Amino acid sequence: KILDLSNNSLSSFAPGSLQKLRYLQVLNLTRNLIHYIENKTFSFLPHLKELDLSSNSIVRLPETFGNSTGNITLLSVKHNKLQKMERVLLESLPNLKVVLFKDNPWLCNCNVFGLKLWLESFLYRGGISDGIICATPGIRKGKDLLKVPYELFGACPLTTAHTHLATTHHHSFEHRSSLKHSHHNNTGKTAGCEPKPKPRPVNLRHAIATVVITGVVCGIVCLMMLAAAVYGCAYAAITAKYHREHLAPARQHGTPEEKEPFDSSLA
Repeated sequence: KILDLSNNSLSSFAPGSLQKLRYLQVLNLTRNLIHYIENKTFSFLPHLKELDLSSNSIVRLPETFGNSTGNITLLSVKHNKLQKMERVLLESLPNLKVVLFKDNPWLCNCNVFGLKLWLESFLYRGGISDGIICATPGIRKGKDLLKVPYELFGACPLTTAHTHLATTHHHSFEHRSSLKHSHHNNTGKTAGCEPKPKPRPVNLRHAIATVVITGVVCGIVCLMMLAAAVYGCAYAAITAKYHREHLAPARQHGTPEEKEPFDSSLA
């Protein structure tokens, strides 16, 4: 029921090599030198529940582990060299409860889009996972795959698996909106595998920022003009008051020196 082959120097595992262990439930292959797992490697193991492939040098996993492996509840592929993982492999394990992905150089481009959708659905159903942390490209290094916006996958071509999501994962509004966006991009030309950011939200943010900055600048200019107007009015009022109180009486009555020539001329 339990086979522990950990801490050896196994570099490969021939398909069907365990087919006579029909009652095997736990298989531990950790800390070996395995690079590849071929299709149907674990065929004819209908009772297998735990498969631990961690701490190897695995760079590729197959589309299926083999016939009668649908009872696996725990899968660990952590501490390997995986950049991607086929969604169809995970969907062939309907009873999976725990899956561990940690410490792999995950490439977070359109090739991992299906894995992102599967992982969201898996967690929604109550599954347990340690998450996927992106290693490349550089702009997403260290980011949780689940937090990478769907818009960044907009340039990826729509696949049959993505189309199937529309009928099986309708519980999430995010899923529906992402599928709609993917379908829209599929009608036009698609660039390379590396997705590019959707331009519309960026332009909208720039437009909003421009409006806000313009409003602030205009508000400051208006306040300065208002202050200048108030200052000008106050200065004009003070000046007028001064002339009215001090200069007008002097002109009306005149000074003694000014009156003297006038009086002498009358005489």
